[in-house]
Amino acid sequence: MVSSAPAALTSIRLAVADVMAGKAAAVVTNPIAKGVLYQAGFDEPGHTEFLAKLVAAAGGKPPRSVMMLWSPELAVVPVTIHVALRQAIQLLTINEIVETGRIVAHDLKQRFGIARPRLAVAGLNPHAGEGNAMGTEDQAVVAPAVARLVAEGIDAHGPLPADTMFHPRARTTYDAALCMYHDQALIPIKTIAFDHAVNVTLGLPFVRTSPDHGTAFDIAGTGRADASSLIASLRLAARLAATSPAPALVPA
Repeated sequence: MVSSAPAALTSIRLAVADVMAGKAAAVVTNPIAKGVLYQAGFDEPGHTEFLAKLVAAAGGKPPRSVMMLWSPELAVVPVTIHVALRQAIQLLTINEIVETGRIVAHDLKQRFGIARPRLAVAGLNPHAGEGNAMGTEDQAVVAPAVARLVAEGIDAHGPLPADTMFHPRARTTYDAALCMYHDQALIPIKTIAFDHAVNVTLGLPFVRTSPDHGTAFDIAGTGRADASSLIASLRLAARLAATSPAPALVPA
């Protein structure tokens, strides 16, 4: 399978080149086997980071790309993404949360047509720290970040206890949930909408979507694969491209 890595990376590069040149309206990627790519020398944590690097290589300002998992029932954004949990806690800063919140609010408004996006910001620790009884990060990092977002005119609330954010009634109160680490975001959406959730990269100068699942090598060739998430990715990409401006590089 290592031999497939160059073809996979070339496909991504060509897709980005086409959309930046106006030959395509959006980029829809299939899952990649990161372990296979790593064996071939790939040095990016995942698709999201690689796409941002390609934009920079094309002569644009390196974008701060943000991964959002979207479905009609729930949209989630992990502030830290493909890193170990210990490292995620170390990387979590006020600026990281604020910059992520800005991009999410901007793209929900510009691409999804939500006039005033509502962001629910999860706490890092159980019960959002329980008044510093279970960790100080929520009061020292998350709360100041939410305050800055609110001061900028963004409708943000938090830090909220993550264990009560995702039931049906709670989900009606926000348009996207900002979560502090990968699994805090992806477990709820993959539980609620595994078959039709879509990975959307925000912050890029073009629309990019992808299925929310992996390569599923264990069922390859069996005829049991479910294309629902890929179909949802194609439909969402078409919808977003129809209302988005043409890609434009911001000079580096």
